[in-house]
Amino acid sequence: MFCKAFRVRASTAIKGSERKKLRGDVAAAFPSLSPERLVELIPNKDELNVVKIYTHKGEAGTVYTNSRNPILFEIEKALYPTVYTLWLFPDLLPAFSTWPPVLQKLAGGADLMLPGVVVPSSGFPQVERGTLCAVTLLGNRAPVAVAAAAMSTTEMLAAGMKGKGFVVLHTYMDHLWEYGDKSCPPTLAPLVADPAEKENAENEEEVEGKKPGNSFSTDTPQHVNIGDLSLKEQNSCPVVMGKEELNENRAAETAEDGSTGAQQDAEDSRTPQEQMDALFNQCFFHALKCKVKKSDLPLLTSTFLRSHMFSCCPAGQQLDIKKSSYKKFSKFLQSMQHQKILQVKELTKGVESIVEVDWKHPDIKAFAVPEGFSSASAAQDSKSEDREQIYRAPEIIPLYGVSAKMVPLFQDSGHRKGSILSSSEVRNIIINYVKTNELVDETNKNFVKVNAILCDCLLDKSEQDEISHLKWDDLLSRCLERLQPLHQVTFFGQEPIVRKGNIEPIDITTAQRSSNKKVTIIKNLELYGLDPQCVANILQQKVQASTTITPVPGAKDRVQVQIQGNQVHHLAKMLLEEYQLPRKYIQGLEKAAKLGRKK
Repeated sequence: MFCKAFRVRASTAIKGSERKKLRGDVAAAFPSLSPERLVELIPNKDELNVVKIYTHKGEAGTVYTNSRNPILFEIEKALYPTVYTLWLFPDLLPAFSTWPPVLQKLAGGADLMLPGVVVPSSGFPQVERGTLCAVTLLGNRAPVAVAAAAMSTTEMLAAGMKGKGFVVLHTYMDHLWEYGDKSCPPTLAPLVADPAEKENAENEEEVEGKKPGNSFSTDTPQHVNIGDLSLKEQNSCPVVMGKEELNENRAAETAEDGSTGAQQDAEDSRTPQEQMDALFNQCFFHALKCKVKKSDLPLLTSTFLRSHMFSCCPAGQQLDIKKSSYKKFSKFLQSMQHQKILQVKELTKGVESIVEVDWKHPDIKAFAVPEGFSSASAAQDSKSEDREQIYRAPEIIPLYGVSAKMVPLFQDSGHRKGSILSSSEVRNIIINYVKTNELVDETNKNFVKVNAILCDCLLDKSEQDEISHLKWDDLLSRCLERLQPLHQVTFFGQEPIVRKGNIEPIDITTAQRSSNKKVTIIKNLELYGLDPQCVANILQQKVQASTTITPVPGAKDRVQVQIQGNQVHHLAKMLLEEYQLPRKYIQGLEKAAKLGRKK
């Protein structure tokens, strides 16, 4: 379910009454949880958030987070624990074990087949079809997946341990796990039921791998040949690797031991995450104290990071929010806002700006600029300015929401009102619908017969008695026109944002002012992650003309850039060539002054 990225619709804090209701829902879903454990899972004072999402299949869902870690998720009114929760309560669900190499298949979206399930000497826990279960790896009781049983325990044994055993819903290393702090499973020793089983576990390493046959015994655990597989640490997490790769890595590690051994003693005793947190704090206060002025506000948060904090980063180090405990720059700024150092507002939907800074805050006043910056930073800043101005155009994907009128056309494919789809997904659904219902015209395959559902969904009332066939192109275009327009914007280094409607283009207009002087006006720069003040400064330097930032008439908290003269030609060159923005997102380029010969 989470093997592919999901889209976040909204995130809000859970209040007292909602917290109480959630606790009741969890108690009903997992009656084995004691009241003390229930309070541990859903505490009274810790920050809890509810995150509304769409899965990659367009299903609406809810994720509940505690301190940035997802603890529960809800799909179609059914509540499920995440692996983060199961690591705290490993006995919450009946557990089934599999071999370590199977984990990567599960994380890639595969379901767990019965031949991959290890049969313990004590037998399987008794479950019914649809029972929620945990999947563990052999030798560790910490769950790595949440799955629903595809058949009962009796049916599994009667089937000779063949076929699909479990429908996997969520795994360690999938995108839901990545939404949290990406911690690794703890090592929990398996429960040993009796001395005989303990002896089996101790002798397990001595048993040669055997190929599973058609028959099996519940007295001894099955084994597969895993002699050519081992586990390596990747970002402190175990990952399966092949024997040849292991040998190559061992050789490389041996060569590196000599060079890294001397450095290990001098390394910071803090964890890499703590070091990155400290680096972000240092660059943050350095940028506020030395780079940002009151006249720069409001300042886009992306510009603050790219143009100010990056330039304050010491040589040889690099800011990477993903390696910090915050994971997102917006979370880092929220923590600074809680300390009343600055104030962040969403002046444009999905685009945050710093609107106020308390330069008298004790933490800013007490911050000392690191040694070497005062002398060396001048030369470094000149090099950094080129790096600071690097702009990466956002990735913009048009999306479509299923409206109430279009539900009959999409419900057979598992979608409902509000489901979000790409244009290619819409196309495939329509093609499958036509073929399934045998609506292709036998005499001319370029036409599709209009049945009752297509008639109600795609035809106007005046057309319903006249049109009995539609061309394929007309069918698809009518369908897209009747779906709710949406778009997804992904800025570099940030999570995707889904907004309603089509994205407004950057609007360039020219106007006549007093004394017959022309000015060029640019709107909607913020929607594309461009700082209007920064664009105004660059234009002013390029064309040697005065620029001003003024509010957009009739639009709250929106600004526009105004520059003297017809500067559309220079704007086009900057937006298209330097910033690499697609031409379709820029409106008004045809207003450029015509270049004629001088007489």
